[in-house]
Amino acid sequence: MAAVYNGILNVNKPRGWTSHDVVARVRRLLRVGPPHLSGASRVGHAGTLDPLATGVLLVCVGQATRLAEYLMAGEKTYRAALELGVETDTYDVDGEVVATASVPPLERQDLERALTVFTGEILQTPPPYSAVKQEGVPAYRRARRGEVVQLAPRRVVIHRVQLLEWRSPHLSIEVMCDPGTYIRSLSHDLGQALGCGAVLADLIRLRSGSFTLETAITPDELAAAIEAGQLAQHLLPLEAALGALTQVPIDRDSRDRLVNGQPISAPVAPKGPLGYAVEPDGSVRAILVHDSEAGLWRPKKVFAPGQ
Repeated sequence: MAAVYNGILNVNKPRGWTSHDVVARVRRLLRVGPPHLSGASRVGHAGTLDPLATGVLLVCVGQATRLAEYLMAGEKTYRAALELGVETDTYDVDGEVVATASVPPLERQDLERALTVFTGEILQTPPPYSAVKQEGVPAYRRARRGEVVQLAPRRVVIHRVQLLEWRSPHLSIEVMCDPGTYIRSLSHDLGQALGCGAVLADLIRLRSGSFTLETAITPDELAAAIEAGQLAQHLLPLEAALGALTQVPIDRDSRDRLVNGQPISAPVAPKGPLGYAVEPDGSVRAILVHDSEAGLWRPKKVFAPGQ
């Protein structure tokens, strides 16, 4: 019987690849690798990166696909390169140019002052070429058909924007933000504020939650690891996705109750409404919801033994 793998891969996405391309490559690698990997589990990703971008892309394997929402909830850190004086339909250099303008004589302090407007909780309109749905259809599909795309602004949180370098018309910034923030929109909006337009020229995701670029592995490195039978060294446990939740140790009786959809007593004080049940061997058995009135942990998602 083929082994079933469950876990999270921290992949350094190459430029020009879609997030789906990375998932497809991982899926192929797991299917064509050594015999013990044949028939490997489902594969998905947590947090899309545009083809232009590189850096941390979290790929979920097996039961980890059911934890994508917790992985996507983590703060993100990006390093972005912008070019002033040009606008495109996609808000990045891969799009069609729709306007150009002269770049005013800006000093570093002018840019730093302009960037302060984009910190904190702000309203941000997603790019027309994005996966945000309009009347049930992804905006990028409508845009590609030449339809007018009018997306509603949404609240996002940008914790910090730091100007790293400025050599007109190019600048680089580092952004720490909550999920749902579009760096392409940030680039576009900065260009509008400066009166000359701007596009995103390059983007690297340095961090997603607790996962960093320093520990990411390229698709080619992953292929070599699988060929050498060393996938387990890079496949992080389900628990790596759940650092913000309360860890609830369980014994065999509690495990059986959870598998059958029954609540368990609360052996630890909750640090929030959600927790996860972990067995003595470190296996995550369930996502839990704390019932404060009853003093119980109720199962929300259960991972059956042996899966």
